[in-house]
Amino acid sequence: MADLLTARRARVSVPLVVLLVAAGAVLLVPLIAPLDQSAVALDRVALPPSAAHPGGTDDLGRDVLHRSIYGLRVSLLVGVVAALAATVIGGVVGGLAGLLGGWVDRVLMRVVDTVAALPHLLLGIFIVAMLRPSLGAVILSIGLTHWLSTARIVRSELLSLRTRPFIDAAIAGGASRARILTRHLLPHVLPKIALATTLMIPHAVWHETSLSFLGLGLPPHLASLGNMINDGQRSLLTGAWWASIVPGAVIVVVTLAIAALAARWRDRLDPRVRAELNL
Repeated sequence: MADLLTARRARVSVPLVVLLVAAGAVLLVPLIAPLDQSAVALDRVALPPSAAHPGGTDDLGRDVLHRSIYGLRVSLLVGVVAALAATVIGGVVGGLAGLLGGWVDRVLMRVVDTVAALPHLLLGIFIVAMLRPSLGAVILSIGLTHWLSTARIVRSELLSLRTRPFIDAAIAGGASRARILTRHLLPHVLPKIALATTLMIPHAVWHETSLSFLGLGLPPHLASLGNMINDGQRSLLTGAWWASIVPGAVIVVVTLAIAALAARWRDRLDPRVRAELNL
């Protein structure tokens, strides 16, 4: 039993510490050491990791770890805002399908199936290409391609709740549709929506990184994890592996920490898992 409790605490504490360190770096480093995005230092080009530069420098003499922290700010901003946008779209579509049912449900679900059949990355590239590559275009492309899972979750939850006895009792008691929605349906659906949003953040971060890596994200001179990994490809040929590995490691560690905490939250919401773990 003690080993189980220790393992459960580790599953939460390690990712939480990682996220707290990342959040502290993202919030404090720009205040302590502002980054000049256009600064170049040709006297310290491609220096390996050292005490002065823990992440080394790139082919223009810029500190890789310093820029990675700024790039993480962009990735987290895009991930959170895009996940919220996708949640709003998916929540509206799934809510209409689950509440109205009938032909509305059938039409909306066919739209969901059609969008799901398209490769998300290619659809995101098309959306960004139609606009000028920018932070807003990247957020829009992610929001318009990642709302499907939320729509399905909301729809399935509402369809299940509509058949529950307490909903029938509320209807028999004369409760209005607005009261049923706000007092009986939303409290059950909102935790699942919040969980879906949290799980979507790592996916959105990776999507933004992929677009930036392909040159469709932020302008190349701005610090972005995708831009840095793309720029670091040239340095790999000269042995400067840290130019790509450091930003890549930052995004992997942070997104895995978010996914681990979200998975733990999902386990706590699942009654079967709660009974098994005796939470």
